[in-house]
Amino acid sequence: MTKIIFMGTPEFAVPILDGLVQNDYEIVGVVTQPDRAVGRKQKISYSPVKKYAVQHNLPLYQPEKLAHSAELAELIALQADLIITAAFGQFLPTKLLQSAQIAPLNVHGSLLPRNRGGAPVQRAIMNGDSKTGITIMYMAAKMDAGDIISQQAIDIKPTDTAGSLFEKLSIIGRDLLLASLPQVIAGTNKRVTQDESLVTITPNISPEEEQIDISQPAIVINRQVRGLNPDPGAYLFLNEVRTKVFQTSVGEQTTDLLPGQVVVKTKKQLAIAAGKQTVIYLEQIQPAGKAVMPITAFLNGKGKDIQVGEQIIK
Repeated sequence: MTKIIFMGTPEFAVPILDGLVQNDYEIVGVVTQPDRAVGRKQKISYSPVKKYAVQHNLPLYQPEKLAHSAELAELIALQADLIITAAFGQFLPTKLLQSAQIAPLNVHGSLLPRNRGGAPVQRAIMNGDSKTGITIMYMAAKMDAGDIISQQAIDIKPTDTAGSLFEKLSIIGRDLLLASLPQVIAGTNKRVTQDESLVTITPNISPEEEQIDISQPAIVINRQVRGLNPDPGAYLFLNEVRTKVFQTSVGEQTTDLLPGQVVVKTKKQLAIAAGKQTVIYLEQIQPAGKAVMPITAFLNGKGKDIQVGEQIIK
C-alpha cells in the first residue's frame, strides 16, 4: 500500500484527503496548521483538515513552523512514498521533500505558471481572469515552480466567489489527483517544465486590500467583493460604520454623482456611485456587530433614512 503524508489546512483540502482515504491509500500522517483563536471571544478553532483527521483517527501533526521542529524529524522518519500538499500554508523544508520515496506533490488552485503563490483563487477573480483550474505538480524548493503532471481548466462565472470557486476546484483537484497518482507511482506520467516567462505571482491578501476604494470602477469593486467572499470579506465605511460587503452587482447605468453618493434608494435597492461614473449595487452586507443581512433588511432598519444624492461612503 502506498504510504502518504498529507498536508493541508482549509476546507479546500478536505475532499482531496477524503479521496485518498476512500481509495485505500495509507495516510501515515496528516499535517495541518495549529489551532487558532478566532472571533471576538477568541474561541479555539480546529482547521477543517484537523476535524477530518480526528473524525477518521488519522495520525495528526500541527507544528507552528515545520523547519527545526520535532515534528519534522518524525515526518521524515515515516519514509512516506508520497508527500501531498493542498493549501497547507507553510513552506516545506528541502530535507522533508527529499524524504518522499516516490515524490512530493502539490494540488495547486491555478493553471500554472499563472497565479503562483498563496492566493491564486482569490486573485483570479479579483484580476478578472476568465478561467482558472487545478495543477497537479511536483514540489520544488522554489514556490510553485515544480514540473507539471496534469491540469484541468474551469471557467470563472460572473457570479463566482472565492468560496464557490474553492468548492468546485477542490472536487476537480481530488479527481485529477486520483487519476494522476497511478501513473506517478508507476513512473509513467508526463512532466512538463513551467515556462518562467509566463509566471504571475499571487501573494496573500493584505489587510489593506480588504478595504473597498469607492473611487474604483464598479466592476473592480465587484471583483474585489467576490474574491474576498467569504473570507476575509471586503469592507467599507457606510455612514462611518465599518461594514463588510459580501455581494454586489454592477449597475448598467452611469451617473454624474460623486463616488460614494447614493444613486438609487428604494425599499429593495441601494446603489452607490463608483469611479468612472459607474454604479455599484450593495446586495448583502454586515455592519459591525451585526449578522450578515440582505440589503432589504438594512434599508428597513438603519438605512431607512438614506436619501438619493447623500454621501454615505467616503
